[in-house]
Amino acid sequence: MLELFSRIGERVLGGFYRLGEATLLILRVFGELPHIWRVHRETVAQMIRIGIGSMPLVAVTSLFTGMVLAVQTSYQIEEYVPEIFIASAVCKATIIELGPVITALVISGRVGASIAAELGTMRVTEQIDALETMAVDPVRFLLLPRFFSGLVMMPVIVTFGCLIAIAGGYAVCLLYLEMSSVAFFQGMRQFVYPYDIYSGLLKSFIFGGTISLVGCYYGYCTSQGAEGVGRATTQSVVTNCLLILIFDYFLAMLLFPTAG
Repeated sequence: MLELFSRIGERVLGGFYRLGEATLLILRVFGELPHIWRVHRETVAQMIRIGIGSMPLVAVTSLFTGMVLAVQTSYQIEEYVPEIFIASAVCKATIIELGPVITALVISGRVGASIAAELGTMRVTEQIDALETMAVDPVRFLLLPRFFSGLVMMPVIVTFGCLIAIAGGYAVCLLYLEMSSVAFFQGMRQFVYPYDIYSGLLKSFIFGGTISLVGCYYGYCTSQGAEGVGRATTQSVVTNCLLILIFDYFLAMLLFPTAG
């Protein structure tokens, strides 16, 4: 029994230690933001890697998400409401919820894991220690470009994904559900508001920063060699997925409060 309580205590203390460690590292990254211009080349390279490199995967995921959403929406409401609401549901759900969340989950698996693995490898091979020996701040040189790139490029990726998803839903409505283009765009204009677009972009902005910071933290704090790199990569993806869903709930409560 004492051994059980001892293990629980160690886990709890370890959790608080990691939370404090992550908080201090995040504060260091935010403190370096005014110096982003000093690492502009690395930042541009990361923006291309995160943004352009993710476009094909996001395009395929978003296309089939929009198509499935159109089919399922038609099945759920075809007997109750006019077909114009199918377009409204597809566009509104994509912009507010599915576009930012699904894209963030995909990016967390591709970009977040990549950041954690890259920085973790640099840590265990002592490349980060070498930078510190040469008086180069690794937070500014390595973490800041990745954080800023994720923060800036995520809204761009989500916008691209939403357009592809809506195009997929539009194609299904025309070819499979035999809806006219006039009805589709009328439903989209009638029930999709600018506030919905701003809310989706705000979500993507927060998700992008979260994915980058989590990947940076687990990679930067990696230890125990190759096994530690694999563990950091896995923990980065799992933590990002959990945080995205948790933040999505609280942002939904904040941005779309119910009348009750």
